[in-house]
Amino acid sequence: MILRTQLHGKSYEFPDVRVLMGKANEEKSGDRLAGLVADSAAERVAARIVLSELPLWVLRETPAVPYEQDEVTRVIQDAVNERVYNEIKDWTVGGFREWLLADTTTNEMIRRTSNALTAEMIAGVTKLMSNLDLIYAARKIRVGAHCNNTSGQPGTLSSRCQPNHPTDSPEAIRAEIYEGLSYGSGDSVIGINPVDDSYGSVARLLDMSYDVIRTWNIPTQNCVLAHVTTMMKCLQNGSPVGLVFQSLAGSQKGNESFGISVGMLDEAYSLAKKHCYPTGPNFMYFETGQGSELSANANNGWDQLVLEARCYGLAKRYHPYQVNTVVGFIGPEYLYDARQVQRAGLEDHFMGKLTGIPMGCDACYTNHTRADQNAIENLAVLLTAAGCNFFMGVPMGDDSMLSYQSTSYHDAPSLRQLFGLRPAPEFEAWLEDLGLMKNGKLTEIAGDPSFFLKRR
Repeated sequence: MILRTQLHGKSYEFPDVRVLMGKANEEKSGDRLAGLVADSAAERVAARIVLSELPLWVLRETPAVPYEQDEVTRVIQDAVNERVYNEIKDWTVGGFREWLLADTTTNEMIRRTSNALTAEMIAGVTKLMSNLDLIYAARKIRVGAHCNNTSGQPGTLSSRCQPNHPTDSPEAIRAEIYEGLSYGSGDSVIGINPVDDSYGSVARLLDMSYDVIRTWNIPTQNCVLAHVTTMMKCLQNGSPVGLVFQSLAGSQKGNESFGISVGMLDEAYSLAKKHCYPTGPNFMYFETGQGSELSANANNGWDQLVLEARCYGLAKRYHPYQVNTVVGFIGPEYLYDARQVQRAGLEDHFMGKLTGIPMGCDACYTNHTRADQNAIENLAVLLTAAGCNFFMGVPMGDDSMLSYQSTSYHDAPSLRQLFGLRPAPEFEAWLEDLGLMKNGKLTEIAGDPSFFLKRR
């Protein structure tokens, strides 16, 4: 296949699809370190012209890692709905973009088509989109789920209550949970990142967070973001687990660096369906982020956007309750500044929804990234316009355990007011019963964690 075009009197030719996809991408510092970026803006445009003319079948037949070498590839390829695929395989990538953006293309049409897509096809069309394209197309797609409550319903914006603590103090974390709940954060999940990943410590945090949920009859779920093997042990020993968590990579080698495999995730999913206490049917929580495969030398020479799309193809196998890209967490080696973080956040959110999974975002940055809180608030506004399911709620937006900056307990209520959105309906009804919310707005008693101590 000849991958060549003329632009302003100059000829550009690309040796293979892998190189073409890398050079068509918006520049990311990780891809530059890996030698995968265009040498100039003109070459990037030329790559996009060539990419736009490729039929979708070419991208399906050129996975980032060959089928026989990689179980993530096998999961994605084996899940393709062949009947729908045969209807669209001859569309060009550019034509697919136009179809996604057309006013006549509905959520139902996109959701049907998503069952025929591979990650490389999704990544390809993403590379042709502007930021506004990514917002507009993602806005069309609604992917909901249910665990102990609903997620991703039209007109809603949820918030993960993230009460991390540098010593895993149960009482300190309980206080942080109360503060988050007082601001209406927690309808996505009460999700704790543990310092100590051991079974005993994780089980203790599960018991404490479940006690809060049970005592106050909160329509939400808990999760301790420990390794999936620890969560499996907790399930087998009767701990109250709401969601089972794991970080994902987009290649088998990348997942091996996380100490996981498809077989292990299959086993965890089976245990979750059997032992998680919520009604379900969605029990899994995954996190991703551009650059993890590059950092593990597990990208097989492909750019980080493609590998990120493959994470979502793997996540879809487990019908998750929620997935979020921790977009700025890995650091400036992979996303250098606010512009790159914002672009990646919009890309990831769109790709997740186009894959067909309930997608949120940790709009965040590390302290050595060229970004600030204004940049992250800008990204949160853009993602809310795009229909993002949920954001993080971190005390003061400063995670004292993970040492990074994210959205605060205050931000989701502000974004709800700005866009006319509400919490998950079950959670809003609970807030209203307590007097913390009325007609979709927080009341004057909201924001005071001592409310829960006075009412005990």
